[in-house]
Amino acid sequence: MYRISSQLSEKIKHFATFPQTGVSLRQMVMFGQNPTQGTLFKASQFLSEELPIRLAHRVKELEELPHNLSDMPSIIRVKNWYAQSFQDLVEFPSKEMTPALKDLAKSLNRQSEMQALPENSPNLAMPNGNNQSGRKGVSLSHSAMDGQEWPVEMHSYNERFTKMIEAVKRRHDPVVTTVAQGILEFKQQKRSHTVDTDIQAFLDRFYMSRIGIRMLIGQHIALNKGPSRKDYVGIICTKTNLADMAQEAIDNAKFICEDYYGLFRGPEVHLHCKKDLEFMYVPSHLSHMLFELLKNSLRAVVEQYGTECDEYPPIKLIVAQGKEDIAIKISDEGGGIPRSGVPLVWTYMYTTAPSQHLDPTFDKSDFKAPMAGFGYGLPISRLYARYFGGDLKLISMEGYGTDVYLHLNRISNSDEPLP
Repeated sequence: MYRISSQLSEKIKHFATFPQTGVSLRQMVMFGQNPTQGTLFKASQFLSEELPIRLAHRVKELEELPHNLSDMPSIIRVKNWYAQSFQDLVEFPSKEMTPALKDLAKSLNRQSEMQALPENSPNLAMPNGNNQSGRKGVSLSHSAMDGQEWPVEMHSYNERFTKMIEAVKRRHDPVVTTVAQGILEFKQQKRSHTVDTDIQAFLDRFYMSRIGIRMLIGQHIALNKGPSRKDYVGIICTKTNLADMAQEAIDNAKFICEDYYGLFRGPEVHLHCKKDLEFMYVPSHLSHMLFELLKNSLRAVVEQYGTECDEYPPIKLIVAQGKEDIAIKISDEGGGIPRSGVPLVWTYMYTTAPSQHLDPTFDKSDFKAPMAGFGYGLPISRLYARYFGGDLKLISMEGYGTDVYLHLNRISNSDEPLP
């Protein structure tokens, strides 16, 4: 079992004193267009400084949780994963960077400090003193990286760094279910069915941070592997088609619903969306949110009318575009939620489904889920919506049905909401 040494613990505490640096969707796209080995190297320098700070904040918080939650075996396991990933990241440059690359990194850093960035160019500079050497940090500006020849060892370094952060990402795959298991252990120890508001707030911060870490890692990995599909910059699609994404989510959710309940034909979902409506977004995030929301509506309708119903009332998915955002409304006639129950849907571990066994090794992706999960669908979906400046809201009429409103920032200039 991995153990945190006293020396590593001190280093984590040191990194946790520095603020995190947020980026926007538009910045990621501007920097990631037509990347060279030089831009990828510079991005690796930014991640080498930024990711350890983010991981250190989470380790510190996991050590200081209220009500002895930090002592739960599953929480300790997650804390060790974060500490191990922190160690991998801070040790990698000294182990893998040649003297020539170190000189080049210093040169690029001096360019970043002296360069006056053009208006609207991405400036992801680390604040003064936010790294081990006390440098000002790495500023990601693609304009300074074009038209240069890069040494051969840079390509090898970029490949090794990408493999290292891929391993970090895999290590953290089961974090959601493992933390959920830790909450269950805590509730069983307390012999309580509720989770305190301060723990709810921690879970919001923790999972929002996890989304950001995985976004940065996933984007860097995708850029290093090269363009996979048209209109993609890393994992960001500059022309995400709403109608196509919505229809795919409808088909997936209906398949899961019909399989789960043994239905020949589940409730219909009527899609109202312009065929050519496109905007810049992360398709995997949008797919996850739509799938979770549709799954909830399908389940509510089937359980309201029973599995023997010949014709269910249809669910409506309506997409509207404004100047600032894309708004998606999903309406069902699934009986609604009592007013007293509406706040509960945003709490973790709340579900009206029968309790399910949590297997931390199962959750290899955030985007695979059974018909009825363990009460994370809505709160996690709201975090994904808020990550790039959107939101998720719910209005219910008990005795009739529920409307959920998903707002997505269309301007794409909102920085990450870092905890």
